[in-house]
Amino acid sequence: MPLNINFQQVFLHMLNFALLFGAMYFLLYKPVKKFMDSRAQRYQKMDEDAKAALAQAEAARAEYEKKLAGADDEIAQKRADEQDKLRLELEAQRAEAQKTAEEIVEKSRAAAQKEHDAVMAKAQSEIADIVAAAAEKLVLQSTSEAYEQFLTAAEERSSDE
Repeated sequence: MPLNINFQQVFLHMLNFALLFGAMYFLLYKPVKKFMDSRAQRYQKMDEDAKAALAQAEAARAEYEKKLAGADDEIAQKRADEQDKLRLELEAQRAEAQKTAEEIVEKSRAAAQKEHDAVMAKAQSEIADIVAAAAEKLVLQSTSEAYEQFLTAAEERSSDE
């Protein structure tokens, strides 16, 4: 043994190291590496799922924004349609009201004309009665005066004779 080296001890230490290394490799390194790989795969899968979910959410958001823009257009169109309906209905009601007003005015004119005719007929009847009464009064008064004059003249003749 030169230099006081025991090759058997070195060989046993090397064998011990190889056995320890092999045992550690199979007992610790391989399960830890397997665990770390599965964990990395799980996080990678979670990352991919999150990216897919984000992409899906972005697509859904874009679709909802498109639908929202379409809904705004649809609302505007429905509002315009309803305003047109309302305008047509108002025009129909206005025309009906105009027709009713014209009928009322026509009835009022007819009633006023009828009342005018009745007042005129009554006034003509009263005028005729007044004229007849005045004529009668005038005739009676003239007759009475003529009779008085006749009597006066007869008295004067009889007193002259």
